Amino acid sequence: MAKVSKKRAAANAKIEKDKLYSIDEAMKLIGEVNTTKFDASVDLHIRLGIDPRKADQALRGTVSLPHGTGKSKKVLVFCTPDKEQEAKDAGADYVGLDEMIQKVSGGWTDVDVIVAMPSVMAKIGRLGRILGPRGLMPNPKTGTVTPNVGAAVADVKKGKISFRVDKNGIIHSPVGRVSFEPNKLVDNANELLGTLVRMKPSTAKGIYMKSVTVASTMSPGIPIDPKTIK
Repeated sequence: MAKVSKKRAAANAKIEKDKLYSIDEAMKLIGEVNTTKFDASVDLHIRLGIDPRKADQALRGTVSLPHGTGKSKKVLVFCTPDKEQEAKDAGADYVGLDEMIQKVSGGWTDVDVIVAMPSVMAKIGRLGRILGPRGLMPNPKTGTVTPNVGAAVADVKKGKISFRVDKNGIIHSPVGRVSFEPNKLVDNANELLGTLVRMKPSTAKGIYMKSVTVASTMSPGIPIDPKTIK
């Protein structure tokens, strides 16, 4: 069994065993149990009562966090030359088509989000084997396949994130950094959780939100009482 560091043991001791915290309590505690020296990401881990193998229960979507994630996202836009300036003006980090396709084909994927115009999707389809496993393939459901590339880039830069349920029925998503004020983490978490509640599949049976845990990078998780979610 791996030895627990003094710092981690002290953090673990601050979390009451078997207690379900309110969302407000949890976000106040997250800074106290953080064990890193850097501004760690704060992530929600939400176990849903769904079967991701069923098409209508394989949840994926987007949400605009009111206070962003605290991380500047690098955006690549695949577009025709007439749209390049629009993408750049909106804050895109990389813009282009053929030369960018060639770059990605060579294995380069140093971006967080990729936006593409519908008219170029046929060209970038062959990149699926590289982008798919990394969750970077543009998709109409997440608003990353659109003729309005400028608006899509602006949304991402302002805090729009995408999420998808994994094979175990769990959604993992950032909601900020440990440097955020607790109320901002609460706002972001409620925005994400409220979106998931609205997306509940009509075919899902039993308890929908089975468990919610918040944790910062390399720190212990804090269980949240789903009843405290607004």
